[in-house]
Amino acid sequence: MAQPGDSRNTCQVNKAAALLDLAEETLGLKLPIRLRAWDGSEAGTPGAPVVVIRNKRALRHIIWKPGELGVARAYVQGYLDIEGDLGEGLRAMWAAVRDARAADGSAGRPRIGPKQAAKAAALAVRLGAIGRRPPAPDAESNLTGELHSKERDRAAISHHYDLSNEFYELILDPNMAYSSGFHLTPEMTLEEAQTAKLELICRKLALEPGMRMVDIGSGWGSLTLYAAEHYGVHVTGVTLSSEQRDYVMKKAAERGLEDRVDVSLRHFRDLSHSGVDDNGIDAIASIEMGEHVGDREYVVFTESIHRYLRPGGRVLIQQMSRSNDAVGDRPGGGPFIETYIAPDMHMKPLAKTIGLISGAGLEIRDVQAMREHYPQTVAGWAENLENNWSTAVALIGEENARVWRLYLVGGALAFEENRMGVDQILAVKPSVDGVSGMPSSPLAWLG
Repeated sequence: MAQPGDSRNTCQVNKAAALLDLAEETLGLKLPIRLRAWDGSEAGTPGAPVVVIRNKRALRHIIWKPGELGVARAYVQGYLDIEGDLGEGLRAMWAAVRDARAADGSAGRPRIGPKQAAKAAALAVRLGAIGRRPPAPDAESNLTGELHSKERDRAAISHHYDLSNEFYELILDPNMAYSSGFHLTPEMTLEEAQTAKLELICRKLALEPGMRMVDIGSGWGSLTLYAAEHYGVHVTGVTLSSEQRDYVMKKAAERGLEDRVDVSLRHFRDLSHSGVDDNGIDAIASIEMGEHVGDREYVVFTESIHRYLRPGGRVLIQQMSRSNDAVGDRPGGGPFIETYIAPDMHMKPLAKTIGLISGAGLEIRDVQAMREHYPQTVAGWAENLENNWSTAVALIGEENARVWRLYLVGGALAFEENRMGVDQILAVKPSVDGVSGMPSSPLAWLG
């Protein structure tokens, strides 16, 4: 039933009403939004989040690429927006999709048969929105080559992590930790939660002065530098990003840690060229890097860790997970994430990851779920982004800044609603006669 003030009460159906009707029919659900078209016409539920189509080019993106990616392209280029709280708008949309899928498992996914395509084309002509395929935003990734080849992996990492060191300094905490923090209390600041996470990892690994540690996927060196400075270990960081390598080595020099820190610009498979000897490493950490390894390559990843560790050596893997059970689930997180943020990422269920680690000969000793911690971490990053919006735009451009706004809000919601998880997995390489050297209780690192 049309609401008072809804343009669908008028004799002539306006642009917003026609577009909303078509969208609801195509998706098979009632959309909890108020839609405003570029001409000012409105339709939908009064008081609901307002979706604004600022330019007809938004429709061309969606016509040529129906679904999440078309909408994302329109948003990134500023042709489509949400007034008010973006998170509340996305939360309302996901709630509507969940409710609709309780009755129809395909609800929320575009249903475009010949009849629907003809109807959409006719409406596009009427609205003057028909035209050539619009160019994709410059912020999209454009990878080539064999999946998870060393060259393609390097390009995938560079796409996201070489954006700008200054930009990451703007949104991350002073540790430059780009992974979930450990929020012991809701009152903890972003920096406190990240420092608590770094301390927890070092305690789980039982680091002591003089030990040799490898940090696979070392990023901007938050763990590498912390472990070297506070625990006196010798750390080899591993990254495929030259920007990150240069950043960490500069920080190591500033802190007088050159003799304890080295960063290898290599693939994790090639660490023998960096002085990492088989059976010679006391501790290995990999913090939210395993998602980028790939599904088939994960066996090589875990076997490499086993090979590098000495008997009794420990590994701590912090990794995001995804169930991938529902119809339409994608291990990369969906078209937006896979296109703009983390091309070639492959998240897997926690149980599968544990099986692969165990299958490499490593003994699982502890698994700590941290899903509820990630929205708190992301909230800190998002606040930093919004508080420094003009600077962020100056550093990376408005398109990339809008990518990050959507990425952070959508990512936090995925963890909040249990569509994604994140866990710390602690394992050990037992000796040939089964000796682990592990304490009898996790209180050794939690106490």
